[in-house]
Amino acid sequence: MHCPFCRHGDSRVVDSRTSDDGSSIRRRRQCPECLRRFTTLETASLSVVKRSGVTEPFSREKIVNGVRKACQGRPVSEDDLALLAQRVEETLRSTGTAELDAHEIGLSILGPLRELDEVAYLRFASVYQAFDSLDDFEAAITALRAEHDEPVGDAAGA
Repeated sequence: MHCPFCRHGDSRVVDSRTSDDGSSIRRRRQCPECLRRFTTLETASLSVVKRSGVTEPFSREKIVNGVRKACQGRPVSEDDLALLAQRVEETLRSTGTAELDAHEIGLSILGPLRELDEVAYLRFASVYQAFDSLDDFEAAITALRAEHDEPVGDAAGA
C-alpha cells in the first residue's frame, strides 16, 4: 500500500476493524518513511459477467430496479425491495466467487422474491427461467400451490 502523503511503497497496519455490517475492513496504517497515518477501507469486490461478455461491478440498485418491474402494482414497499437486494448480495458473497454470471444473479433472486410476493415471483421467473409456454406457467403455479398445501407442523398429529 503506497503512502498517500510521500508515495513510499510500503506501510504497516496499526489497527484493523470490521465495519458494522461486516462487509468491509477498516485499517489504520502508518508509513515507515514519513511516519504519517492514514486509513484504508477494504471490501471484496463482486463483478458481474453479462451475456455479451462485458464485466461490470455488482450493483444492488440493479437488483432493486429489476425486481421493482416485477412488483409493479403489487403491495411491495421500497424497504422490502432493499432488503431483498441485501439478502441476494449476502447470498452471492457467501459463495466466495468474485465473478458472477448475470443469469446466476437472476436465479438467486427467485427464492427471496417467492417469499416476498408470489405474483412478482411468477413475473420474474418467466424471464429468468425462460418460460416458453402456458405449460411453464402452469407448472410454476402448481409448484407454488403444492408448497401452500404442505402441512407446516400439524399440532393435532402430535
